[in-house]
Amino acid sequence: METLFPIEKFRATRTPFYYYDTTLLRKTIEDVKNEAAKYDNFVVHYAVKANVNPKILKIISEGGLGADCVSGGEIEAAMRAGFPSSGIVFAGVGKADWEINTALDANIFCFNVESVPELEVINELAKAKGKTANVCFRINPEVGAHTHANITTGLAENKFGIAMSDMVPVIERALSLENINFTGLHFHIGSQILDMHDFEQLCLRINELQDVLASKGIKVENINVGGGLGINYDDPEKDPVPDFKSYFKTFANGLRLRPGQKVHFELGRSIVAQMGSLITKVLYVKKGVNKLFCIVDAGMTDLIRPALYHASHKIENITSGKPSETYDVVGPICESSDVFAKDIPVGACERGDLIAMRSAGAYGEIMASQVDKGVANTPAADCQWAIQAKTLSRREEL
Repeated sequence: METLFPIEKFRATRTPFYYYDTTLLRKTIEDVKNEAAKYDNFVVHYAVKANVNPKILKIISEGGLGADCVSGGEIEAAMRAGFPSSGIVFAGVGKADWEINTALDANIFCFNVESVPELEVINELAKAKGKTANVCFRINPEVGAHTHANITTGLAENKFGIAMSDMVPVIERALSLENINFTGLHFHIGSQILDMHDFEQLCLRINELQDVLASKGIKVENINVGGGLGINYDDPEKDPVPDFKSYFKTFANGLRLRPGQKVHFELGRSIVAQMGSLITKVLYVKKGVNKLFCIVDAGMTDLIRPALYHASHKIENITSGKPSETYDVVGPICESSDVFAKDIPVGACERGDLIAMRSAGAYGEIMASQVDKGVANTPAADCQWAIQAKTLSRREEL
């Protein structure tokens, strides 16, 4: 049976664990850089919230991308991984004082600000430090994205951003503050977007807003369009690297930029999702009244996306060469939502088989429980082919 995975090394490792294909990660980063480099004014930041594993961050920082952070802890992790502070943007609707101070002390590139109260707090804290904070305002563009409701962020009912009707007065307020430097506009309409039409609509709205600001004599240095590019969860082998070419071209063609403006991107899922798999072991095959259950040792505490979003991950038995049978693949947790997939074909399962849940490099480990249950001790030298982190553990790496 052909497999992409080092099965014998997997057998020696306590499950569940995350396996990261760093060769694919490096290829993805290279593709991102090559496609963005076709446009002189494009700047790419990695959305740290997708995966904050230290070795993953190190590889991405060495690849030359900036960092998009949504917490003080992410800023600290990015700095430890070698991201330059001049390439860090700090987003998020709820920034605590200590997080703002952390960002000010690090002299980050800018804050993506989402409300007037936040703006005033940043000004106050910057004044106390004798500093000036660069800010972009996150504007809610009223552009819907064809994605799950929980990860749509650009509509009026969402908690994010500043209303378009408030844009001019909020910017004028910023221009009046001594310790604030207004530097641009920020947008993010959602995640796992595969329809370029959604991004085309965002471009049209940005153009409209730019015209409004130009009529008021307000200059904008930076346009940050967020991230949101999706991946192929159904067939990761077919599309291991997302279509960055079409993505960047959409913005290059759609935006009417002013001289000297830079366009910033905050890509997360599209960079790290396909390189990661959650590896778990079959504990039991249970015959129910109407179906078969494949019970594995990973649960929703290891990969919560299926329970939270009804997200679909390709599930493979990587140690079975047998014909497929139909299973509900479930975890061991005392919760009825602890289900990875229902009624799916998987190579016939037996106790001890290894199961790979693909495309789990984004929002997998980062959203997993980190309660210590003990870890297997595997020498680091044995695992130059991958990085693994134990969920339900201390995140020890092989």
